Amino acid sequence: MSQYRYKARDKFGALFVGTFESSGKEAVAGHLDGLGYYPVLIEEERPRISFSQFSLKFERVSPNDLIIFSRQLSTLINASIPIVDSFAALEEQTENPILKTVISNVRSDIESGETFAGALAKHPKIFSPLYVNMVRAGEEAGVLDEILDRLAILAEHDAETQARIKAATRYPKIVIGALAVAFGVLVKFVIPRFAGMYDNFDAALPLPTRIMVWTNQAVQQYGLVVVVVLALVYIGFKKYTKTKRGELWLDGFKLKVPIFGVIYTKTALSRFARVFGALTRSGMPILKTLDIVSTTVGNVVISRVVDTVRDSARQGRGIVEPMRVSRVFPPIVIQMVAVGEESGKMEEMMSKVSEYYDRDVEYAIRNLSSNLEPILLACIGGVVLFMALAIFMPWWNMINVFKGGG
Repeated sequence: MSQYRYKARDKFGALFVGTFESSGKEAVAGHLDGLGYYPVLIEEERPRISFSQFSLKFERVSPNDLIIFSRQLSTLINASIPIVDSFAALEEQTENPILKTVISNVRSDIESGETFAGALAKHPKIFSPLYVNMVRAGEEAGVLDEILDRLAILAEHDAETQARIKAATRYPKIVIGALAVAFGVLVKFVIPRFAGMYDNFDAALPLPTRIMVWTNQAVQQYGLVVVVVLALVYIGFKKYTKTKRGELWLDGFKLKVPIFGVIYTKTALSRFARVFGALTRSGMPILKTLDIVSTTVGNVVISRVVDTVRDSARQGRGIVEPMRVSRVFPPIVIQMVAVGEESGKMEEMMSKVSEYYDRDVEYAIRNLSSNLEPILLACIGGVVLFMALAIFMPWWNMINVFKGGG
């Protein structure tokens, strides 16, 4: 059914304007004719996008929104409130409009007979495969409140790690940004003045100053071309990294890059152990657990190792040997997994592995700034020296030019 706007006249010629919801213009004309009106104009109304609808496109469901959602739902289910009523309460309390709509849709699906996990799976942009599969395991085992609580803990841990990395790299970002601004000001406003002064005295500029003058000329003449080329390179790089080959290369590079590579590796392995332990604690079979972990570990290189481990487990050869052959897992982790496999306490061992990596990640992030300082100081020193030479060498040479002229 569509909304139609019409103009019509009665038998006295008076004009009437209104709207009518119908399946077509013919139905609207028939309705008006039945009322004794003569249609003048019938047209379908185009849906207008309000400001609230427009702003809704920029809304996102943040990790913090999901953490609050999981915590609240876990509390309501633990209080023996029916899941449909729990969703109705959450729908009223949730402030994020996107999540509010999703909660409403999930509640409708559950009321129509869909499982909770099945309803969540219809919203893959909001709920990850890990979230959906852990909820499914919780439904089957009857421990949904406990599973939701663990999901909130996992999300909180990821958010805290990201926040620590951002905090540790904030100072280097500020320094690099300030240097870039200073360099731009020199190239745009200061150096051209030196070039004009030297032209008057027919003297050659020093090399550092000439480099900055050339940079200024290149930006003025080819700035738009450079911006377009850089934009195309960026778009091409993003598309390449979305392919299987590009994603594999990028994730491999992340693991090898100095300083940050260790953090990426340990963060991915900590997530592997934490998710593995959570799924095992939920009673999920080992093959299904490894299948889910492979898609949620966050790195294609390590994901392939997990796939190899899963294939080995499927063939009855255990999971320790492929972990040892991969050279991704350190010996201490392999030993703890071996003990867990032999003793049947895999959940406990994986929990200890995640704690081990969490401590390592926290230590690496805490020392991130101190590790970056030598590189940062060398870069700052080099840039500042170059800019100082570009500014002061013309002055020194200018004094000699004046002396020669005198």
